[in-house]
Amino acid sequence: MMKRKQMAAVLGVTLTTTMIAACSDGAEKSPNGDAKNNDPAKLGVSITILDRGQIASDEGTYESNRVTKYINEKSGINVKWVPILRTQSTQKLNTLIAAGEAPDLMWEYDRNYMSTLKDQGAIQPIDDYIEKYSTSYKNYLKAHPELKPYTMFDGKTYMVTSARGIDAIANHAMWIRQDWLDKLGLKMPTTMDEMITVMRAFKDKDPDGNGKQDTLGAAFNYNYTGIIQALFAAQGGMWYLENGKIVKGNFTDRYTDVLATMKLFFDEGLVDKEYITDKNFQKERQLFVTGKAGIYFSSWNIPSEYRELKQNVPDAKLVPFEPVSSKYGKFGLYQEPPANKLIVFNKDLKDPKAAVKLLDWMIDKNWFDVRFGQEGVHYKLVNGVPQAIDADKNKKEIAYAPEYAVVDQYSPKPEDFAIMAAQDAISQEYAKVQGESLNTAMKNKFRRDIPFNPTFPELTEIQTSFSPLSDEIETKVITGGAQYTPQWGMEQLRKEWKRLGGDNVDKLAQEWYQKNVKTN
Repeated sequence: MMKRKQMAAVLGVTLTTTMIAACSDGAEKSPNGDAKNNDPAKLGVSITILDRGQIASDEGTYESNRVTKYINEKSGINVKWVPILRTQSTQKLNTLIAAGEAPDLMWEYDRNYMSTLKDQGAIQPIDDYIEKYSTSYKNYLKAHPELKPYTMFDGKTYMVTSARGIDAIANHAMWIRQDWLDKLGLKMPTTMDEMITVMRAFKDKDPDGNGKQDTLGAAFNYNYTGIIQALFAAQGGMWYLENGKIVKGNFTDRYTDVLATMKLFFDEGLVDKEYITDKNFQKERQLFVTGKAGIYFSSWNIPSEYRELKQNVPDAKLVPFEPVSSKYGKFGLYQEPPANKLIVFNKDLKDPKAAVKLLDWMIDKNWFDVRFGQEGVHYKLVNGVPQAIDADKNKKEIAYAPEYAVVDQYSPKPEDFAIMAAQDAISQEYAKVQGESLNTAMKNKFRRDIPFNPTFPELTEIQTSFSPLSDEIETKVITGGAQYTPQWGMEQLRKEWKRLGGDNVDKLAQEWYQKNVKTN
């Protein structure tokens, strides 16, 4: 983690060079607004960017905005950004690759997906490029040897990455309305049974005091299923070491309890029953921010939801709480592995020097300017930490910016949040809670028995077929009433896996474990 004084030293260089100034005055513009490049010798490269719908129309597009213009001018490289819709990222990449239109650099967080691209011959090893063209990234990798296993397949380097900061390792979290607990005379839940009791009270005992039974035990975002799975150490998409053998999470006996818990929440109406069709979780979010749900299963960092809740319900007191224990013990909620974005090189890459130089430029120190914007406009430095000047301005102008820093060295400390936040009351209030949330999210270690999942073609193939079947089975268990028991669901999951060739895949997975993990 970068020490504060080290960060200050980094910030002292070139921070007066601003993104806005770099993008507005004095540069000849092309028709789409980007600075024209009249130098035919200038390096050029294309790269994906995840489109999360965060850019206001008057800020531009994911292809062209104040951040892309800054990068193009200051890096000395013509960078073409190719937006990939976040909710369909791998599908879109697959389409571009199949059409021969994929960009030079592609990135995702999923190592399994990158393994698939390697098996398909869509990407290439990059050891020689790093050795020949890199200085800063090569030195960075030497300083972070823990990242090396995440970048390699078959003894060769296929991926570039950087270390996640603690704020990016923390991921899933649970929040609770402390004011509702206080009003109903309830204590903070520490076990699954206690949490269910609290959720029932939130549903039945009118915690918002409006005289109506219109509240819910919980609402959630897309992390809901993963949070319930983590409470039982049974992530469906992960493999666990059980008695010397690796077992897929949704075939452990503990997964029966995952299905039983989600079925109970649904059957008793502790959660909104329409969530099954709420694919983007917008109704769930609305239920929470309007004060109609007592627990929020979501992410450790929820600034916009917190702000909207306080605006709608000024007396709400929202606090993070630790994962509850079950009969299996207490487990941490999902935390990311140390490697951040995984960047791969298209097999048809024309200019590897440009690709490596962009990554060198970014990892060196320029990630900070990309991430935080213009000093004096978006932030001021306080003890070497960037403090937001105007939260609303930053939300519009640079909320989307961090993702363009495809490699970086950012790792804040919980106590930094109060400095970094804008000075309005809600921002400062949330900054304190944000620090508590990060500490809470990291307090209990997430169970990760092996550093990353097995990767081999047979596994990829079976998962493609199995995934929609498992979704259908689990939905039946959760929503289908008494006839579809959790035990029935487990039988069906195991039956379908076996029918698709799961016995052979399990055998190959064990061989992969012996070769790639146990012997290393």
